[in-house]
Amino acid sequence: MLPTSHRRRDVALVFSPALRGIAALSVTQLIGWGATFFLPAVTGPAMADELGMPLPMIMLGPTIMLVVMALASWPLSTMFERYGARPIMASGSCAGAAGLSIIGLAGGSSSYVLAWIVLGTAGACMLTTPAQIAVHEISGKDARRALGVLILAGGLTSTIAWPLTGLLQALWGWRVTTLLYAATMLLLCMPLHWTALARHPRRKAPDQATIDPTPIDRPSFALMAVSFAANGFFTWGFALTIIILFETAGLDHAHALTAAAFIGLAQWTGRLMDFLSGGRSSGFTTALAASSLFPLSFIVLLATSNFLGALLFAMLYGIASGITAVARATLPLQIFPAGAYARASARLAVPLNLSFAAAPPVFTAIMTSAGPHAALWLAFTNSIFAFSALLGLFLRHRRRERQP
Repeated sequence: MLPTSHRRRDVALVFSPALRGIAALSVTQLIGWGATFFLPAVTGPAMADELGMPLPMIMLGPTIMLVVMALASWPLSTMFERYGARPIMASGSCAGAAGLSIIGLAGGSSSYVLAWIVLGTAGACMLTTPAQIAVHEISGKDARRALGVLILAGGLTSTIAWPLTGLLQALWGWRVTTLLYAATMLLLCMPLHWTALARHPRRKAPDQATIDPTPIDRPSFALMAVSFAANGFFTWGFALTIIILFETAGLDHAHALTAAAFIGLAQWTGRLMDFLSGGRSSGFTTALAASSLFPLSFIVLLATSNFLGALLFAMLYGIASGITAVARATLPLQIFPAGAYARASARLAVPLNLSFAAAPPVFTAIMTSAGPHAALWLAFTNSIFAFSALLGLFLRHRRRERQP
């Protein structure tokens, strides 16, 4: 049972105006990621055939998107702090519709690459980090619980987007599917962003325009960025290679697919566990626990070569991934002043998106040249490094709290 204070807060969240914003953001994030980053996973082969492009170049599109998102995040950080998320996310929806329209009408590689550059700019304005900033603006002191709701809903993106995209492509082809997503972005996501989000950041006051921005502790920022980027590197790298790793460990293809599918369920379970905890434990406690599960999961996979071992790995790894996804959004609330949350979150997106973008090609190259186990050992080393950086952040935060 949740403590009475937490139950009251949950009831207040359900009946507060923030619910409309969180519900709207859950919808727009699912559409935003499903229609962009996850699109080529289903439509890629058909795109390659019709555009006369090799499939690896088609699959390079989401990587271009992540790199552009990283490059655009830092300049946008002060804009989020100054103007709030609402106008920027609404503009991002329009840019996303434009990028998807270019893909739907593309005639070759030049227009295809241009489309992903536009989508990267759009993503920096409306995907994940901007949504988390918007939740912080509309939820105030209840932001951690509200972020948990948003991230919990986001865990269903691929589960919903991939079958839907496959159905639409089977009915009307990839071009019409992409253009339908463009129309959805413009006619649904943009109005939701404009009408459901806070018109001004909650913390702003008329006389704050002349006050210097709230400072961000640089060592804390660096430790957090290093820890989450290191974890993100192997989680996004394994997104494309985990089935091969299972098969290398001795599983047949059917069992490898089953174990890989179990990871997604465990990730969602990890997010749900964090949400149901009701904020009773410190964000550091859950983040450190999750970070410690990563190396343990790799040890299991290195030491076993059977289906039960793969399932145990999938459970530990998936729960750790799910909780870490929540920690990436909520831990900045605990580390940085409320007035700096938007700026810190947007700047954290730079190393995170660069790490996410580099991971798939790097892991693929390592597996091709040195074998799957080399990629597994790299992930194990990265997980130890990430845990150490997070522990250092915790110790620094505790020392700063004790200072008068």
